[in-house]
Amino acid sequence: MTATTPRRAPAGTGMRAAERALAPDLARGLMLLLIAASNTAFHLWRAEHGPAGWQPVDGSWADHAVQFVMIVALDLRIYPLFAFLFGYGMTQLYLRQTAKGTPERAAVGILRRRSLWLIVIGLGHSSLLMAGDIVGYYGVLGLVLGWLFVRRSDRALRWWIWIGAAQMVVFAGTPVVLALLRGELGSLGDAAGVEPGSVAYGAGEESWLDAAGTRGTTGLFVTFAGAPLSLLAGGYLVFLLGFWAARRRILEEPGRHLPLLRRTAVTGVAVGWLGALPAALAHVGAIDVPDDAQSDEGVLMTLRDVTGNAAGVGYVAAVALFVVWWTMRPTSRGAKVVTAVAAVGKRSLSCYLAHSLLFAPLLAAWGLGLGGHLHSATMALVALAVWLVTVAGAYTLELRGRRGPVETVLRRLTYGRATARIRP
Repeated sequence: MTATTPRRAPAGTGMRAAERALAPDLARGLMLLLIAASNTAFHLWRAEHGPAGWQPVDGSWADHAVQFVMIVALDLRIYPLFAFLFGYGMTQLYLRQTAKGTPERAAVGILRRRSLWLIVIGLGHSSLLMAGDIVGYYGVLGLVLGWLFVRRSDRALRWWIWIGAAQMVVFAGTPVVLALLRGELGSLGDAAGVEPGSVAYGAGEESWLDAAGTRGTTGLFVTFAGAPLSLLAGGYLVFLLGFWAARRRILEEPGRHLPLLRRTAVTGVAVGWLGALPAALAHVGAIDVPDDAQSDEGVLMTLRDVTGNAAGVGYVAAVALFVVWWTMRPTSRGAKVVTAVAAVGKRSLSCYLAHSLLFAPLLAAWGLGLGGHLHSATMALVALAVWLVTVAGAYTLELRGRRGPVETVLRRLTYGRATARIRP
């Protein structure tokens, strides 16, 4: 079974909308809701944060319930989902180009230009609005992994997937390696002036210029130090899984891969949630764990980090299974909702940046300062509202047959030309 969207897009360098599979776009659309919710913790600049510097530890029972759910289901689980879809999309682009007769080296050049511009966009985003930008981070990883792996054989790709898995096991299970990598990261961060947790976002700075300096420093560190160090710890594993899955069109034709998708969804989500459960229980005080175990260098954070990769891939498989179920339904009830969420996925970069355009002026101290008065539960509602605004905007563009504005600019920069309107 192939689940695709019905519209046609302009001829030229990019993908026709008739060729777009529903599952990747729907996954990206849902991913942005989860990213928005996960990122809100760093905007609560007056909150008391835990040893790891992620979720706050203060608030009511409702706030603690939200913190528990975020630790189990979102924190360090959504970025692997993004990484898988990023790798999947890179391979899709490469395969489309080579299928059109583009030489392999030229197709890799397109990926390289796209990654370089993503780095530029990400650094601008982190400096202007949000220090925790992931676009530049994944631009660096895409630049390296596209060059090293996109033309590799299936056999080589499988070997490197196993090597990446082994690196993660070593990273998680060897205290010496863990201390080396965490220590090096901490030393670089200290040298760069990067503070842990919410301070690195600069949300509590009353001057936008001072906040921009903090955000810029953090953004440079995350992009050019965090990304390379993640490769040492096997952080490329989920990207390569995306490469592997795209070669087999698993998300374009999910009905042909049901057993694999079911196993991946059940196992991945179970491993991911169980791996984060001890940290969540410790966070809400249900179990007594020393602070050093809950810190950024602690065993609970490491367990959350490693098992988060399984959860991210499991989420992708769950969305693909939903697409199979939804496309086989006899009625079209809910079609507008699915189309609207998928429209966000088609314009994921524009919508991701739009989050910051809404969040930063509302929440930062240099703006309206609402982040100093909200707590986890109310922030989750704000995240939902912001995401719904982007859903409305993306759906409007979908009905008008237009791409996202940032996607249009990125296409022009990548290919040298772009067509913004989708011809019916």
